[in-house]
Amino acid sequence: MAPKPPLTELPIKTANTGFYRGFSVNVTVVSKIIISVLVVWAIVWPEWAGAVLGAWNSAILANFAAWYIWTVAFFIIVCLGLALWPTAGKLNLGLEGEKPEFTNFSWFSMMFGAGIGVGMLTWAVAEPVAHFQNNPSVIQGVTTALESDNVRTAYVWSFLHWGLGAWACYAVAGLSLAFFSYRRGLPLTIRSSLTPLFGKSLSGTLGHVIDIVAVVATILGVAQTLGFGVEQFVAGLTRIGIGGLADVDGSATTTGIIVALLVIMGASTLSALSGVGKGIKWLSNINMVLSIVLLGFFIIFGATFFGATAFFVGIWDYLIALPQLSFQVFRSDGVDGSESFLLAQWQGWWPVFYWAWWIAFAPFVGLFLARISRGRTIREFVLGAMIVPSLMCFVWFAWAGGTAIDLELNGGADGVILNAANGDKIFAMTEFMLAPIAQALAWGMALLIVVLLMTFLVTSADSAVLIVNTINAAGDEGPKARPHILFWGAALALVVGGLLISGGTSAIQTAMVIGALPFSIVMVMMCFALIKAIWNDGRREAAGVPTLADPDQVPAE
Repeated sequence: MAPKPPLTELPIKTANTGFYRGFSVNVTVVSKIIISVLVVWAIVWPEWAGAVLGAWNSAILANFAAWYIWTVAFFIIVCLGLALWPTAGKLNLGLEGEKPEFTNFSWFSMMFGAGIGVGMLTWAVAEPVAHFQNNPSVIQGVTTALESDNVRTAYVWSFLHWGLGAWACYAVAGLSLAFFSYRRGLPLTIRSSLTPLFGKSLSGTLGHVIDIVAVVATILGVAQTLGFGVEQFVAGLTRIGIGGLADVDGSATTTGIIVALLVIMGASTLSALSGVGKGIKWLSNINMVLSIVLLGFFIIFGATFFGATAFFVGIWDYLIALPQLSFQVFRSDGVDGSESFLLAQWQGWWPVFYWAWWIAFAPFVGLFLARISRGRTIREFVLGAMIVPSLMCFVWFAWAGGTAIDLELNGGADGVILNAANGDKIFAMTEFMLAPIAQALAWGMALLIVVLLMTFLVTSADSAVLIVNTINAAGDEGPKARPHILFWGAALALVVGGLLISGGTSAIQTAMVIGALPFSIVMVMMCFALIKAIWNDGRREAAGVPTLADPDQVPAE
């Protein structure tokens, strides 16, 4: 018996008239209500919100740490398996003969800028330094904190958190969305990626719930990135001489948070109104060029040899340790201060937090990757969306973080970098390097970092606004009504501002870990749906059954 043709139509009801014309009212209104309630709750009752979110977060870390760790390991296996699977790897994420819309440089620039660019400026210095101070090997007494024998271990954990696991989360979402939208002609929205499992029932309530979960996860995941970015942006403004925005300890004041959000979200909303092909593309190209300039500075004038050693030895150590670390779960014995307690606590602070962050970020980055990757093969997509960005992250960590560690070990920094706030570490390091030569050079480098940080933040925020509206509009990639772009720009700013003011970045982190859990279940189902679809397409081709949508039925770009 010949297999049936694949599902190529998934009608999603949208409003024909009024304020929500072109949007799914069920998804849009419920998403707005959930986010609005969170904002009001965090601002009006900060202590209550903090206590409840903290309790939920503790429960999730206690009961779902293994789920997050094993789920991300599963994503790595699925992505690499699809790239290596001959039948799957050669499949075009589009119709037969389609070519990519963007050049490789623009494609990679947009992908990196929206996916992880902001994090590089904070964590490329802060994370290797943090693991140089403490990591599981230090807790177990295998290596020594702040000594040379701990450098290699620090890089294993840094590369683990920003390597294949992070980008596998994005690639799973991006592959699924691109496959079902551009090969099957289904709407470019999260529910479409589950059609092999649930079929036409996704047109109704089940599909609405899945898209709502994706919108909420996206807002909370991007809020986490913007929260770190706002703190660092304020630190940078303080470094270039704009006072009154930070406390004595370097943390942003309420005024600083408001000023930073007005600048960042105002610019990002204007960029979002111009669409992907204009504002986002040009901003991505600009921040890629500026990031190359900054990275070049660290490679040439920083710890050049130390960074090269950290890069090559770090990759080797990371790949050797990856199979074990991808499945390793530290379980606490419940005794405060015991080795097992400290290991489980550390894992909750770092790997579990990161896996939740990448999963919450996945609907945004994945849908964005799908949008800019039409016409590329699955193998090309995996190489472009997993291997290359991972290597770029490793370069940043090796030379930017390596310079910081080398200055503390051998360069007389004497705690100047170690004792700075995470967002301020890169500014503290560049000032330590340049101020003795010329204060003007240190000021100019701080200004360059501030500009680069702003372009990264704006790129992430405006991309998120467009992606959220695409999901709300049942996958319609066309121009969106200005009021909806303005609403989500304001909502994102209020989520970040409300949570930062009420509880700092830890409040955003808690909300994000909670929001990521339901979407992690959706992502696991996406993997099984994609594998099932590709397997069935192989059977269809053997039986002469069409596997692609009719080009006349696929919405025009």
